[in-house]
Amino acid sequence: MGPIWPGVPLGEPARPMTLLSLMSGTSLDGMDVVLVDLHDDGARLAWDVRERHSAPYPADLRERLVAALGEGGSDVAMLTQLHAEIGHAYAALCGPLTDRVAVDLVALSGQNVYHVPRVDPARGWRTTSTLQLGEAALVLERCRVPVACDFRQSDMAAGGQGAPMVSYGDLRLHARSGVARAVHNLGGISNLTWLPRDGDPSAVVAFDTGPGNCLMDEAVARTTGAEYDAGGRMAASGRVDGALLEALLRHPYLALPFPKTTGRELFSLERTLQGAGADPDDLPADDLVATLTAFTAASIAAAYRLLRADRPLDEVLLAGGGAANPTLVAMLRERLDVPVRTFEEIGMVSTDREALAFAVMAYDGFHGRAGTLPAATGARRPVVAGKYLWPTPVAP
Repeated sequence: MGPIWPGVPLGEPARPMTLLSLMSGTSLDGMDVVLVDLHDDGARLAWDVRERHSAPYPADLRERLVAALGEGGSDVAMLTQLHAEIGHAYAALCGPLTDRVAVDLVALSGQNVYHVPRVDPARGWRTTSTLQLGEAALVLERCRVPVACDFRQSDMAAGGQGAPMVSYGDLRLHARSGVARAVHNLGGISNLTWLPRDGDPSAVVAFDTGPGNCLMDEAVARTTGAEYDAGGRMAASGRVDGALLEALLRHPYLALPFPKTTGRELFSLERTLQGAGADPDDLPADDLVATLTAFTAASIAAAYRLLRADRPLDEVLLAGGGAANPTLVAMLRERLDVPVRTFEEIGMVSTDREALAFAVMAYDGFHGRAGTLPAATGARRPVVAGKYLWPTPVAP
């Protein structure tokens, strides 16, 4: 008996599709959705973003979601409610778009709330596991088009860490012949994808470098009540505490070999500062934010030093919300001796990057293609990423 769904191998033409891809990242700043046309003619993947929209989480939902991310901050009832509420928020954002545009497939990354990439008995981590909230069936019911979700689980079942998942989309979308390029996301957690000059999938390197915006955002929220350091102004006006920065850079995650992945379960403000022998109230607010911004930049620079020990690097492209923080971007340019450009500087949009990557995984998964890179996640083999929900056919 042959395969039930043989799919379309890479290198052969695949059906053009219009996808709606929704991303809600670890910054918890809301939902980003892109409407994109994808067409693989067998030689290359062509893409055209037709629309993009963003929406914040309702304030009460975000407040409870932030609380849920802290260990001991939620229970099964709270997580069950959040799973449905986030699904309703997704459906409310996607529904009006699918009402007026013919969409073939919706891709949902889900809201990551807890990710266990490594066994760690000391923390009670007995097996690798992951949890993303946002009930996809609610989106299916509202939009009435197929929905792809839960992209990490298949990779973890194959022995991978379930992240960084966007490396596959980065390769398909942003690799350029003759250019050793790093695509770097400054979300809540910072991650990079290094793309080799020859585009060899087995040579791609991707991993989470450590904190992106998460520690800065927590510090700003704690000290001012705002959600983030708008324009990097607090960091720019503060003084970096050199002793604290040095202590922060001794964080054990930074010394782990790649591939590796992490999340807020490791890089919370309280846990991170305690590990460095400090307290959030030890410094004036601006100095604390400046020091955490410098920690993010320095930890990223340390990751690139490891990466470049035996790999070339011609340029770094910055995406994610942190690319709009000029203080953080300036610190990175100061520490990296290659051109560092934002997506906007090359005619793209930073906040599109992750949503587009999940759109590509969903598109290729729909065609029966593997959408993961074992070189990036540590899995035994590449797998089709995502679970696919199908609407009930309408009787003629």
